Amino acid sequence: MKKALYFDCVSGISGDMSVAALLDLGADKNMLLDTLASLNLSGYSIEISEVEKSGIAACDFNVLLDKKHENHDHDMEYLHGEKHEHNHAGHHCEHEHHSHEHRNLSDILSILESSNMTAGAKAMASKIFEILAEGEALAHRVPKEQVHFHEVGAVDSIVDIAAFAICMDFLGYEEVFLPVLKEGQGTIRCQHGILPIPVPATSNIVCTHKLPLSILPVQGELVTPTGAAIASAITTSYTLPEIFQINKIGVGAGKREYEVPGILRVMEIQY
Repeated sequence: MKKALYFDCVSGISGDMSVAALLDLGADKNMLLDTLASLNLSGYSIEISEVEKSGIAACDFNVLLDKKHENHDHDMEYLHGEKHEHNHAGHHCEHEHHSHEHRNLSDILSILESSNMTAGAKAMASKIFEILAEGEALAHRVPKEQVHFHEVGAVDSIVDIAAFAICMDFLGYEEVFLPVLKEGQGTIRCQHGILPIPVPATSNIVCTHKLPLSILPVQGELVTPTGAAIASAITTSYTLPEIFQINKIGVGAGKREYEVPGILRVMEIQY
């Protein structure tokens, strides 16, 4: 019998949810933190804890940014309300102090390459970033090499994607089943202003990689661009085996509060 992973994306998928689910499934926490420390990045710390989401115990992987790097990604009032920092010509200008730290794809691949990540983890993280950069490049109609702005270059995105690749490489599964991505609807505030959900980068990744998508009657972004890039990079089949056993389950917590459980379940299955 073969073992594989089943990603149950009933509440969507994001980078931090994915890392947390793999840690809950059995990825080595100390190995992860030691490897992440080899990245040439500053301005953040990591907190791994157990939380409760919809009455269910879940692992939470939290990249805590200092004030210089904060991006309001989990601030619900900011994402969907009136709260904002600056406004120029009708568009939100997200933290002008970010500008000197925007990185392009080449910068990020160099950071990954110079780390202590294994060759397999580096390859997976690089693949995820390539997919993410392609999705952003299509949204802005520029070559992916010219994409360097917050969504690709932010510290938390780099740490989330590197952490996910490190955990996946540690666990060593070769097959991943992901039947459907559940996404919300409406609009969300980001660096470029108010965007429709799925945001352009996410919809481009879904389109390019033919990801199975289902829109829920939920106001909010459930599938982030990083989540879509992860799904595209790892999925080997969108159709679950007709019969399988569940050996163990990892539950990762999301940070945003929507009318869904806010968890990602990753199961080791045997078929």
